[in-house]
Amino acid sequence: MSTTVAPDPTRRNDGVRRAILSAAIDQVGEVGYAKLTIERIAKSAGVGKQTIYRWWPSKGALFFDAFLDLAGDGEATALPDTGDLAADLKLVLDATIDELNNPRFDQAMRALHTEIVLDPALAAEYATRLDNPMRDIKKARLRTAQEAGQLAEDVDLEVAVDLVWGPILNRWLHRTAPLTSEYAHQVVDTALRGLAPRVS
Repeated sequence: MSTTVAPDPTRRNDGVRRAILSAAIDQVGEVGYAKLTIERIAKSAGVGKQTIYRWWPSKGALFFDAFLDLAGDGEATALPDTGDLAADLKLVLDATIDELNNPRFDQAMRALHTEIVLDPALAAEYATRLDNPMRDIKKARLRTAQEAGQLAEDVDLEVAVDLVWGPILNRWLHRTAPLTSEYAHQVVDTALRGLAPRVS
């Protein structure tokens, strides 16, 4: 006697999931985050909006997953370590600038920042799933440099991360000036002069 098992409606079909996430990114680029609706995403992805509501509790949660999918969902596990801290940081910041200057990524990142400001629960999830892990990766590279005597022993690595990456994000967020590789290299050189061991 055969037994038929009913499909579990809570299980995500990966093809459908990716279509929804891609549609969210595409649509935010077309209409902006304020006008982006679950209905619009569902229509673009070719699914019913009830499918989206079953898998994501809010537009912000859906968009966060879409952003992670676009960004690679934490694929990086370590920063480059050639022994030349300045060169390694410049390489990383050049890649960051390329992403931020990419219209598809730029729109998604700005939309995510907007939602994080408005949604404390999403802000906490962002910190847990993306920001804190990335900060740990950055601190690990700086700690290696500190142990090699390239940074002062008493440097607070949390502050050091902000000194290197903060200016890039600030210029991008406020559009105060073009975000260029030249600027990023100046940031690295300036930050490392301040973080270097003191000569007695």
